[in-house]
Amino acid sequence: MTIRDGLFSSESVSEGHPDKLADRISDAVLDEFLRLEPSARVACETLLADQCVVLAGEFKTRDLAVFRTVRERAVSLVASVLRGAGYTDAATGIDPDRCEVQVRFNGQSADISQGVDRSDGVIGAGDQGLMFGYACDDTPELMPAPIVYAHRLVRRQAELRRSGVLPWLRPDAKSQVSFRYEDGRPVAVEAVVLSTQHAEGVDTETLRAEVSRHIIDSVIPLALRGTGYRELINPTGRFVTGGPNGDAGLTGRKIIVDTYGGAAPHGGGAFSGKDPSKVDRSAAYMARFLAKQVVARGWARRCLTQLAYAIGVAEPVSFLVDAEGAGPVRNAEIAAALRQEFDLTPAGIIRQLDLQRPIYFDTAAYGHFGRSDLSLPWEAVAAGGAL
Repeated sequence: MTIRDGLFSSESVSEGHPDKLADRISDAVLDEFLRLEPSARVACETLLADQCVVLAGEFKTRDLAVFRTVRERAVSLVASVLRGAGYTDAATGIDPDRCEVQVRFNGQSADISQGVDRSDGVIGAGDQGLMFGYACDDTPELMPAPIVYAHRLVRRQAELRRSGVLPWLRPDAKSQVSFRYEDGRPVAVEAVVLSTQHAEGVDTETLRAEVSRHIIDSVIPLALRGTGYRELINPTGRFVTGGPNGDAGLTGRKIIVDTYGGAAPHGGGAFSGKDPSKVDRSAAYMARFLAKQVVARGWARRCLTQLAYAIGVAEPVSFLVDAEGAGPVRNAEIAAALRQEFDLTPAGIIRQLDLQRPIYFDTAAYGHFGRSDLSLPWEAVAAGGAL
């Protein structure tokens, strides 16, 4: 998607948002499986509602002791994630030590397993589906500007909450940033929306002034603000009840926050809780990797890629490159060059990106792409030749 002229907005949420708690718990379970058995098959879902956490999914391990060990550790994993996000008791949103945790772990379906771990030794795609990747030169991260700044706002909120600079901040928060684009370039921020959970006792005017000063001013430079710039901070006023006490959370409900903030299409598959045999995750990472190669190598300012797979089949059923300014012939040349350089089967993606290891928990908040704070293999730029 090319944003030419007008306003475009993206949102992010903090690590204490109920949906992000669900994503992080699911990925904490995934990482624990991969730590013990890198080839484990994992599909973990999490539901949070008030003082209850439900963990469910389908799993396959060569060593049954691994399955049992992770199941036994599930309650402590949940508590660790909740506590790490800033929840200390029921009054803050959920009590990590006293909440009910239900664990519903099942074995992976044999019908799915036979298509993934095939008898010929090939890894087949864990499901059918389509995945998109995107890169653009809006920012040094080669990501769309609105989602980059939206992530920065909620990360800043978390930093100030942890440091105690604003001691009344609580874990649940959301941000939204609207950029004005002119001729395909982000030129100014026109609006910022930031809602943050807070402790009892802080008045709304004080909260708005302090959030503007300590969070927004440190993220949105004055020079980047448009003539009609405005801020909406806790626009409804009071936001004391937050976390799972304020709203249920579910794995996979923030897929646009996880990716490109709506600036590119999304195939619909969530990432968190899925091992890399699931192409919803691994092929989406590869699609980003491929799009980033195109922009980083100077072949285009923006690039959209699409991969599609059939369950049990290794090779993608389709691969598309749509590089800005390139016609059909040039796009076909770029696609052919990338196909020749990179193996797009699940096994090839896993090898190229080194995905069978516990690297996923940290991706489950503040986006999976454009992360300069993490060493993520799909964000690397491979040495490649000219077209």
